[in-house]
Amino acid sequence: MSDIIAAIATGRAPCAIGILRLSGPGCAALTGSVFTPKQPFADAPDRRLVLGLLHDRQGRVIDECLGVVCRAPHSYTGEETVELQCHGSPAMLAAGLESLLAAGARQAGPGEFTRRAFLNGKLDLTQAEAVVDLIDAETADAAANAAGQLGGALKRAIGPVYDGLTDLCSHFHAVLDYPDEDIEDFGAAELSGALDRAGAALRELLATYEKGRHLRQGVRAVLLGKPNAGKSSLLNRLAGYDRVIVTDIAGTTRDTVEEPVRVGRVLLRLTDTAGIREAGDAIEALGVARSEQAAREAELALFVCDASQPLTDEDRRAIEAAKCAPRSLALCNKSDLPAAVSPDELPFDTVLTVSARTGAGLDALPALLEGWFLGENACDGSLLTNPRQFGALDRASRAIERAKTGLCLGVTPDAVLTDVEEAMAALGEVTGRTVREDITNRIFERFCVGK
Repeated sequence: MSDIIAAIATGRAPCAIGILRLSGPGCAALTGSVFTPKQPFADAPDRRLVLGLLHDRQGRVIDECLGVVCRAPHSYTGEETVELQCHGSPAMLAAGLESLLAAGARQAGPGEFTRRAFLNGKLDLTQAEAVVDLIDAETADAAANAAGQLGGALKRAIGPVYDGLTDLCSHFHAVLDYPDEDIEDFGAAELSGALDRAGAALRELLATYEKGRHLRQGVRAVLLGKPNAGKSSLLNRLAGYDRVIVTDIAGTTRDTVEEPVRVGRVLLRLTDTAGIREAGDAIEALGVARSEQAAREAELALFVCDASQPLTDEDRRAIEAAKCAPRSLALCNKSDLPAAVSPDELPFDTVLTVSARTGAGLDALPALLEGWFLGENACDGSLLTNPRQFGALDRASRAIERAKTGLCLGVTPDAVLTDVEEAMAALGEVTGRTVREDITNRIFERFCVGK
C-alpha cells in the first residue's frame, strides 16, 4: 500500500462542494504540485484547512479551493491523506483528478480508502461494512443503526465472546504444552459455563437479525384485490405521488409494480398487482399469475376491498392469496362512500377502514407495522443487519452447541475444543481477524469509488 490513490469522493451531479480525496505516503507533497497555497502544501499544518489554487494538467487555474492534510496514523485510512474541497463542478473535479493522476497518483478502486482503513487496523470488518450501509440507508433508523455499528457496537458485542473462547483454548493448550508447570486444569463445569455464556450471547445477537433485515432491506409487501378495489390509489397515497396510473377502467394495472414506501419508521418494498379475477386475455392472465406469485413471496399482504360494493368471488380469491403471506391485513377502502361491507365479514385479525382518496384511516398503519416488524429495539447498532455476518455468527453458534453436546456425552476436552476453535474462526470472519481475501474482495466491491 505504498502507492498513492486518488478519487472524486462526491457525486457526479453539480453540487455546492465537491471533494477530491487522496491517501498514501507522500500524498501531501504530490498534491502540492497541482494545488498551490501560500506556503508549500507538504508543510501545511495537520488537520488545518488552507486556501489555494487548483491547476489542471496544462497548469491553468481551474478553482480556488481548500485543502487539508491528515498525517499518519491520525487519518481515516491510517495513512497520510489529503482532501481538496472544491466547487462542485463535475467537469472541474474531473480535470483536477486528471491532474493528480498525471502527477503520479493512481485512480482508487471501489471502497479502496475504507479497505486501507481496515487493513491498517483503523476499522474492523463490521465497521467497514457499516460505512456502505450508512451510505445506502433509506430511513433514519437504518442510518442510526449503521452509525452505531460504525462506532463499534457489533465489535463490542462479539469481542467478549471471542476473547472468552480464546481464554479457554489458550488455558487448555498451556496445560498440554507445559505439563511440568503448576497450571490448574479446568473441569467440565467450568468449560460448560463458558460455553453457555458464549452460546447465550450469540443467540441474543442472532435473534435481532429478522428485525435488522427489515430495517436495512425493507419488508416485501404486496397489495392484492380485485380490479378497481383501489390498490393503485393506495400505492400512490402511501408513496406521496402518482407512481402508477389510476383510471375507472377495470384492469388498468396489467403487471406488478414495485415502489419503496416509508410508512412511519417501516420501509415497505410495496408491490402493486393486477386485479385478481378471471382474465379476459393472455396478457391479463399473466398479470394475475404474477399477482399470486407476488403474494407467495411477500412477507406482508395487504388485501384491499371496495367496501362500497358487496364481496364477490374475485374478492374471495384475493383473500386466499393474501392469506399465503406470513402476515396479512385487510384495508376496507372507499370509506368516503356508503358502506356495503362490514369489517366482520373479512377473515383477517386486523382490518382497517380507509380511504385512498382522502387518506382517512391510514394514520393507524404506521404503529401497526412498526409493532410487527421493528418492535421496541433500539436502532443503536445492536441490530444485526448483514447476511454475511449472520451466516458466520450462525456457524459459530452451531459449533458452540456441538461443543456443549460433546461435553454432555463425555467427549474429551481436546475434542470439544476443536468445535470451540471452529466457532472462533467463524467469529473471526465477522470482524476480519480470520477473513479470507476473496470475502473481503466481495465486501469492498459494494462500495462506491472514493469511499
